Amino acid sequence: MTDIFEVLAEWSYLGIFLILVGVNTAPILMPPSWIILTSFYLMDPSLNIVLLAMIGATAATIGRFLLKNVSGAFRRFVSKEQKSNLDIIGDYLNKKRYGYVIASFLFGATPLPSNMLFIAYGLMRAKNVGIYSGFWLGRVLSYIVMIYFGNAVLHPFLEIFEDRLTGILLVDGIGILVLVLFASIDWSILITQRKLKFVKPKIWRF
Repeated sequence: MTDIFEVLAEWSYLGIFLILVGVNTAPILMPPSWIILTSFYLMDPSLNIVLLAMIGATAATIGRFLLKNVSGAFRRFVSKEQKSNLDIIGDYLNKKRYGYVIASFLFGATPLPSNMLFIAYGLMRAKNVGIYSGFWLGRVLSYIVMIYFGNAVLHPFLEIFEDRLTGILLVDGIGILVLVLFASIDWSILITQRKLKFVKPKIWRF
């Protein structure tokens, strides 16, 4: 990873953009984007933080758009019960004026792993510009904060996970747990009766 940084660092913002599109298109086993952006900034403090955050957010949004579309192809393998459950939450968010904007913004503005969110969007066949505008805005804000406090945030994170693969696997594990939790909620009961009920998440047909 360090070698890739050194090569793409010579391309400045373009190199950062390309690597983040690739990282955010992959569903798992990729380091968090904020770590990549912060690392680039620490390597070259002359980079503009706001511009770097905007480029990073744009690349991340494009990558997640591609991930969502690829994930949608796997809807055919989802069980009939889970399709119905996903469609219920999809219809609910479509009826809310800022439903997708708020949901995507919350994931974009927080450390929550967003890969599983966009996989869920793909399985839901979600089509709403709010998905991307909310995520982009959230990512810009979170990236500015993370880059600005890079030394204070990045070094302790890397010290905790000296084996970086462990940190990546932990983040992916959290993302998978979030997706399973999302699939376990009976959205029909929650939306119509305002009661939280969980069901067995039978996602795949095989």
